[in-house]
Amino acid sequence: MLKTFNDFERRPDLLARFDALLPSYSISCIFADVMYRQNVMTSAIKPPFKAKATGQAITVQLSGGDLVDPLRALEMGHPGDVIVVNAGGDPETSVCGGLMGGLAKNRGIRAMIVDGAGRDIDELEDIDWPIWTRAITPRGTHTMFSQRKEELSINVPIACGGVVVNPGDFIVADTIGVVVVPLDKAEEMLELAAEQAEREQRTREWVAKGKTIEDLLAEFGRI
Repeated sequence: MLKTFNDFERRPDLLARFDALLPSYSISCIFADVMYRQNVMTSAIKPPFKAKATGQAITVQLSGGDLVDPLRALEMGHPGDVIVVNAGGDPETSVCGGLMGGLAKNRGIRAMIVDGAGRDIDELEDIDWPIWTRAITPRGTHTMFSQRKEELSINVPIACGGVVVNPGDFIVADTIGVVVVPLDKAEEMLELAAEQAEREQRTREWVAKGKTIEDLLAEFGRI
């Protein structure tokens, strides 16, 4: 149902722990591994430039075939949020561009994930506000002419990139891809991800000493 506008519980304590792990190499892979390869968005959704982001999902449901800019999400967003949009997978109509990115950044919103398209990636890269989309296109929505801002829903369960995203779920996104960590599993997954990140860094340092595959298997039993 469109025109439903909810809020969700924000957990700055957990967000700080996600932020602490973000500098790790391949952080999306780490969370994908500890969640047994679940909750990974389709590989078609990628950033147009090198980027990393984590935050809680403010979800947006658009009407397929009649897309509008999710401006209402900017009005409702809080610092630390990541906007996650179901735009019906439409690769030909952008729902996010440079001006929207600048406004979102001013509110402390960290990024946008779109099952659909974006544009203005030169501007977005310059202001360091990342998006993850299926496609990039010059074509925008009709919102700038129609001023329609209400024909969507905010903070309802959505599907994005083949994954169910609930309001407040944590997003872990990097140049490799996007992973969704359910809010009720976040603490458990954080503990497992921190252990794996540390283990991988120890292994990385060990490999840098010139070890072979045979050495690695003998030491760790796996690659």
